[in-house]
Amino acid sequence: MNAPIEATLQPLNTAEIGRKLAPLRDEGVLIVGSGNLVHNLHTYAWGRHPRDPYDWAVRFESAAKDMMLAGEHKPLINYEALGRDVALSIPTPDHYLPLLYVLAAQQKGESINFPVAGVDGGSISMLAVQIG
Repeated sequence: MNAPIEATLQPLNTAEIGRKLAPLRDEGVLIVGSGNLVHNLHTYAWGRHPRDPYDWAVRFESAAKDMMLAGEHKPLINYEALGRDVALSIPTPDHYLPLLYVLAAQQKGESINFPVAGVDGGSISMLAVQIG
């Protein structure tokens, strides 16, 4: 019997799926995840004047980039243990989990870079992560 979708869409399960997808890259398959690293819509400046990024959003984006560059994926998988900045940055996992598919498909020695970074409306990170 298949597991319910809620059980499947957990960070550890998502990362495992990404690891299983990794061999497809050797066949020329592009793995793409679409979401937002920081996505607190409750605090977003909807239609108002441009808002400077919240400190917590900037701190989490910076910390996440540092972890990715260091190849430290475990804290990003177990993100709920990272504290208040993460709780504010990821109030729901739906926009965050696609990142874990991509990170889990990273192979040893592959470079990682961020062609797009920064926070919009105070609380939405448009960070783009490119591996390889």
